[in-house]
Amino acid sequence: MEKEKDLAGGKRYHLMALICFLAILKFILPYVVQSSAYEPHRDEFLYLAEARHLAWGYYEVPPMLSILSWFANLMGGSLFWIKFWPSLFGSLTYLLVARLIVLLGGRAFALVLGFIPFVLGYYVHVHFMLQPNFLEVFFWTLMAYGLVFYFRAGKTSGLYLAGVAVGLGLLSKYAIAFFIFGLLVGLICTRERKVYLNKHFWFAASIGLLIFLPNLIWEWQHGLPFFEQMKELQKQQLQNVSRGEFLEDQLIYNLPAIMIWPVGLYQVFFAGKYRDFRFVGIGLSIAMAIIVIGHGKGYYGMPAYPILFAVGAVSLEAWTSRKSLWLRYGIVLFSVLTGVIIDSVSIPFLQPKQLADYYAGHPAFAKVNFLKWEDGKNHPLPQDFADMLSWREMTDKVAAVYASLSPDERKKTIIDCGNYGEAAAVEYYGQPYHLPAVMCHAASFLFWTRMDFNKNDNFIMVTDYRNEIHEDYIKQFASAAIVDSVANPYARECGSYILLLKKPSQGFRKEWKDDYIKMKKESAFISAR
Repeated sequence: MEKEKDLAGGKRYHLMALICFLAILKFILPYVVQSSAYEPHRDEFLYLAEARHLAWGYYEVPPMLSILSWFANLMGGSLFWIKFWPSLFGSLTYLLVARLIVLLGGRAFALVLGFIPFVLGYYVHVHFMLQPNFLEVFFWTLMAYGLVFYFRAGKTSGLYLAGVAVGLGLLSKYAIAFFIFGLLVGLICTRERKVYLNKHFWFAASIGLLIFLPNLIWEWQHGLPFFEQMKELQKQQLQNVSRGEFLEDQLIYNLPAIMIWPVGLYQVFFAGKYRDFRFVGIGLSIAMAIIVIGHGKGYYGMPAYPILFAVGAVSLEAWTSRKSLWLRYGIVLFSVLTGVIIDSVSIPFLQPKQLADYYAGHPAFAKVNFLKWEDGKNHPLPQDFADMLSWREMTDKVAAVYASLSPDERKKTIIDCGNYGEAAAVEYYGQPYHLPAVMCHAASFLFWTRMDFNKNDNFIMVTDYRNEIHEDYIKQFASAAIVDSVANPYARECGSYILLLKKPSQGFRKEWKDDYIKMKKESAFISAR
């Protein structure tokens, strides 16, 4: 008896050691494969900027990511700390999958199979960027895991895990509401509906609502800007996404795990052993249907898969017995070969020119839309990679223009940027140059943009609009000139101009201020000042 306990304890120890090793490997991967030529992404700059103006809500996203970004700023705001949170939550997501695998009776091979999608597929990208997606994936997985844990182990703590995940998930990304709605319907459609009679379910749901409540109140007070943002997103980006492309992306993004998640999906719907998982399958199916109808982007569906990885991994481990070990080698080999290809467009592992030449030499990347931008066209690099280039170059050139002014002129100078990436990057890199406050009419910058235009005689403008210098309002300045531009051909900001505009008319000052105020009202904002 004692010997059996020792053997069981030894197996558990080795499984825990394997899980910890894989989780650590997942954490460090983004740090060791990225080329040093790339900077933070424009969205990452934005969240770092929002962290300097903490609030219970923003135009683009709920506050969770900005709270994490505040910590990154506190630690110095280096690239290490910017990547810290997505890397950490990537590891935590795998730990949830691993814990579920062990709960279902899985062993070492199942743990490896459950790990494969996190390092060989699009999840490498999800857990590489300081964007809301890594939080959405984690909290959706935690929500489903909590409910499964309750039904499997009978522990009410699972319900409270799910409740906390609901609240924090909604504070991370509103789209998680699709999965919450799907799960609630899934519970109603299965025998697990009995959970609605459990008082702890409602206590947990109340906790989730209380966690989310501050942001809900903020949204209401500010005229529900989320809906304005969704309208803008639908108009400018989602209209270029076809439903067929979304479904195609689900296959491509998870191609290295194509032998894992479909098995999990089949099991949760048809296997008696996983009957208590059926509500999860119904829930993710409903969420996916909503995303497809709304022309969602491919990565919107990524939160749905981790639970399927766990179920599929355990099932495949059981099916590939000792007599079928060759199948295990085949699954791993296929995953590695396809995963390397997917990873090559998930993380910028080469210098921009080298990477562009690599993509140009493999037309398949363009055919499967890896090089397609929001404008619906293919470009030399994926859009996210192009959005990680030349921000320092742009800021250095802005600083050079500012330095060319006399001390008296600098006191009356303001910097205006045309998009949030430009504004946030100038704020991030501009501190050593002691640049003046940046103003911008895009995104949440409308909250803290200064309105004292009458004190300024000089405007340094950064704009990606190529005909800005020919606009009628330019005539209202005593002098206007294009001083410089972003030169990197691989940067999304390539060709963006830096203009120096001097001595505007009083009529322009009023018109400029009125335009900003109008934009605030149209965006359903209340001034934060």
